[in-house]
Amino acid sequence: MKVDVLNMKGEKVQTVELPAEIFEANVNIDLMHQAYIQQLANARLGTHKTKTRSEVSGGGKKPWKQKGTGRARQGSTRAPNWAHGGKIHTPRPRKYTQHMPVKMRRAALRSALSAKAADLGLVVVDELMLAEPKTKLMAEVLTTLVGQSSVLVLAADKEGSFETVIRSTRNLPNAKILMANYLNIRDLLNYDKLVMPLNALDVLKAQLV
Repeated sequence: MKVDVLNMKGEKVQTVELPAEIFEANVNIDLMHQAYIQQLANARLGTHKTKTRSEVSGGGKKPWKQKGTGRARQGSTRAPNWAHGGKIHTPRPRKYTQHMPVKMRRAALRSALSAKAADLGLVVVDELMLAEPKTKLMAEVLTTLVGQSSVLVLAADKEGSFETVIRSTRNLPNAKILMANYLNIRDLLNYDKLVMPLNALDVLKAQLV
């Protein structure tokens, strides 16, 4: 697949051949869904917890005697049927971690990148550099490249103007910058467009081919 390479002004400067193994792979929707759910599950902390009757305060004394009152027998005011009593069958701390083989995760990424390329959601630029960290400058560049669409920006490494670019991007509500080797299915599917410099493309080739 050949695509145009643009500069930051949106002008075509050259053409690049994208590797078919990554950008023309078979789109496996089920595999993409599995990888997406796995990432969401692994992001859960699992720290939810409620107190049982042995953990709430109070309730040390029997409310009334066992017999003779005409009322139902009760052993503690912290039983689950009492107000402010302990809870039963409610969340306890647990792990939500799901495991997925590396080959399957990479195949899911290839599927998502292929779908993005097929939907014309991929924008390749020769380089992404700013003279100073300024949100307005980055907003103008991204508007030129992708219009008003939400955009995920890839960076190859933290050298050069990476810090300037990330500081200029982080306040934009519909944009996110990410290291190319940290590309994941969730971010890839949550943004309409993917802006990728040529050096980030080299990182993807090394990782996914």
